[in-house]
Amino acid sequence: MEPDRVYEHLSSSYGKNHFAIDLPFQRLLGYFAPNPPDLSALGAFAGTELYEAADYVDKVAPPRLLTWSVRGERVDEVWLDPGERRVLDRLTKEFGVNRGPYRGGNWFDHYAAIYLVSDPGIACILTLTNQTAYALVKYGSPAQQQLVPELLGETRVARYGATWFTEIQGGSDLGTNRVEAAEEGGSLRLTGDTKYFASNAGLADYALVSARPRGAPAGAKGLGLYLVRKLDSQGRRNFAVRRLKDKSATRSVPTGEVEFHGAEAEPVGAPEQGIYYIMEDLMVSRLANSFGALGVARKAYLEAYYFAAMRQTFGRPLRAHPLVQRDLMDMEIAIEGALALALRAVDQFERSWKERPPYSPAYHYARLLTHIAKNVTATVAAETTRTAMELLGGLGFLEEYPLERLHREALVLPIWEGPSNIQALDLLEVIAKKQAHRSLLEELARTEVASPEGKEVLRSARARIESALAALASATEAEAQFGAKETLSTLGHGIAASLLVQIGDRLRIPRFTEVGQLYAIRFLEGRPYPFRSPAAAQRIFGIDEGAAFEASQG
Repeated sequence: MEPDRVYEHLSSSYGKNHFAIDLPFQRLLGYFAPNPPDLSALGAFAGTELYEAADYVDKVAPPRLLTWSVRGERVDEVWLDPGERRVLDRLTKEFGVNRGPYRGGNWFDHYAAIYLVSDPGIACILTLTNQTAYALVKYGSPAQQQLVPELLGETRVARYGATWFTEIQGGSDLGTNRVEAAEEGGSLRLTGDTKYFASNAGLADYALVSARPRGAPAGAKGLGLYLVRKLDSQGRRNFAVRRLKDKSATRSVPTGEVEFHGAEAEPVGAPEQGIYYIMEDLMVSRLANSFGALGVARKAYLEAYYFAAMRQTFGRPLRAHPLVQRDLMDMEIAIEGALALALRAVDQFERSWKERPPYSPAYHYARLLTHIAKNVTATVAAETTRTAMELLGGLGFLEEYPLERLHREALVLPIWEGPSNIQALDLLEVIAKKQAHRSLLEELARTEVASPEGKEVLRSARARIESALAALASATEAEAQFGAKETLSTLGHGIAASLLVQIGDRLRIPRFTEVGQLYAIRFLEGRPYPFRSPAAAQRIFGIDEGAAFEASQG
């Protein structure tokens, strides 16, 4: 359907195919994915109807909780804007965003699509549904697995899932969960409140819920994982939605508080292994958080890039000014380094996701990379959207234009799915207990490149990563925690720089080698660039309908 183009009065990147113009993403995806998907159709949708609908929902029509029906029945249903419903239906059924890993594709299909969706709220709805399908595919009973086609959009009516783990008293400390599972009246029931940040509340047909079986030990290892359906066996509402949250952003996903008063539930897998299933599900969503963050960063870059090409200041286009070129170059370098890192994390997850506990070193290495990618990409989103706002000047701060929303959306990404402190603590755990860093060191030792520039980046990255890990090994527990975020960042930036020069070498694209050099200088070494020429910045831009990128490949 041809867009009505009204939204182009507000957006500089509206109406463009957000996959076709993003050649750095195409090349990086093609490097890692065994059969890279052609996402041109989704890219066109992402640059038109989806982009506009996400902005409209945020500004005009966020979800609304309907507590009572006209018949006097308690319903606790969420009313979505019809445009958002249509977008979700197309993403789920037509584009099959969640099908890849389960229907002959792979995880690259799913996460590349999340990158193009880029609205964290809409992506959250899809991710929660995918997490629900993931647990049922791997650990569900035969009856539970029959629900998977509904969650993948393969039936006439698409159904949505949810993962409700966080409670008001503990937040990320799942070991303090109080919702209890017990046999009552011949069935298993959940009792307790409140699942405090319950996204897809009032929208989900099926929810995965953490609960402690009565008599189970305290702490996280005493938790089980349960499937709770929206309606019980008598067709009645199975749980209560107390309210929806008023949020600074991510308004397209309804996030509420859920109470269980004897809700019918079904165990997923073995109750004593619930925490392992929960942590697997969190890895799925942390990778999605990474690609949602990168999608937001890329949308902000596109807005700034095309605005700078159009805007005339001091007698020439804004993009012709060296300071603006430097800003655009900095954003592009950050995005591409974080993309390479996130794609490598997906690559490792793709190799190990079918494992069950106890896991192999390959799976623990996927965990390590996921914690790192989640942290680095969230930071890139926040910084890129801020810089893009600045390039638009006062227009960037106005609510009517998309950048103000994109920056608000970016600010939740370091918080969702475990804030940076949790990622840092989990990193320490997977290093100390699972020795996952050994896989990283072995991979770095195997990595070789031909160019002198790439060799120097690899040398610097290896040295800094080895130094950070050595300092960690000699630190007390308190010292390790105090510096854990710096460790997380050093490892992330070292991996990203190494990957970029490796990609440049293997694809024979010198531009990626140069981006890797600049990434290492800026993020790993913290020193000034070795040039002051705007011509170098223009080689890095990478967008502009592909012309600049193609010309820069050498």
